[in-house]
Amino acid sequence: MATTHTLAGMALASVTIVFAPEYASPALTGALIGGLFPDFDLYGAHRQTLHFPVWYTVCAGVLLLTAVLSPSLITVGVAAFVSAASLHSVMDAFGGGLELRPWRATSDRAVYSHYHGRWIRPQRWIRYDGAPEDVAAAVLLAVPTLTQTTGGFQIIVMICVGISIVYGIIRKSLADIAEALIPVLPGGFSRLLSRFTE
Repeated sequence: MATTHTLAGMALASVTIVFAPEYASPALTGALIGGLFPDFDLYGAHRQTLHFPVWYTVCAGVLLLTAVLSPSLITVGVAAFVSAASLHSVMDAFGGGLELRPWRATSDRAVYSHYHGRWIRPQRWIRYDGAPEDVAAAVLLAVPTLTQTTGGFQIIVMICVGISIVYGIIRKSLADIAEALIPVLPGGFSRLLSRFTE
């Protein structure tokens, strides 16, 4: 789930609360946005256009070193953004595939590696987005940020957990809804949803 990725990025960035609390806010903000960013390609070439499991990781290493050697609001925020985007892209390889009903395990495409020029196969450690283990992961990943922050970040975390639980409950029915809507929606909307049936 997008919420799992967001919470994972924020959990990663929450180490700044312990080691560099003055940079916690830009780190958490950068990680929040970076954890979501790759999924902005959802209705395009999903898990391909904005997913870079190798390149984000290489860039994250360089940016994290830069942030350690020359910490500032910008270097820390950008390093957190790219690190969370990297974590998101790598995590997708451990989930299910891109099919409409990923619990059937029919797809061999998890995330595209531009470095290798091919799709990485899904490992299905988390069988599909919204699976019970995905919701459990979201709840566990919420703990570091929830227990170490106050105010706005806590609210964001609680909203993400709430969305995760609701999405987990309705996930399987969404496939039926999408399939029923595709034939009756206007062309543009139908094309947006049809990528889930490919």
